[in-house]
Amino acid sequence: MLKTISTPNAPAAIGPYSQAIAAGNTVYASGQIPIVPATGKLAEGDISAQAEQAIKNVGEILKAAGASYADVVKTTCFLADMDDFTAFNAVYEKYFTGRPARSCVAVKSLPKGALCEVEAVAVR
Repeated sequence: MLKTISTPNAPAAIGPYSQAIAAGNTVYASGQIPIVPATGKLAEGDISAQAEQAIKNVGEILKAAGASYADVVKTTCFLADMDDFTAFNAVYEKYFTGRPARSCVAVKSLPKGALCEVEAVAVR
């Protein structure tokens, strides 16, 4: 059975998708860009500031699903510029301390001009 996960503590979806879907004990969190939920605007600053916001958004969705960063088994990270890889990792490793499996790729562009996007799969 599928359950839609939604929280006002993370940005609303900007397209025809859910913040997350729970299928049994597994939570599939949609990619989160660094939108500040209170303002609906992109977080200001460099890749470190934007990574903090994007990952915090993922955390709020996980919390709404009854999960945490420690429950994450896989992430996919998208960077607008692979030169930001090291700075992104410095933020990422503060939150995903369990070192889940991960893919990290550079893309041509991200929604709203974001510098990064993070999606996660967790098992509660």
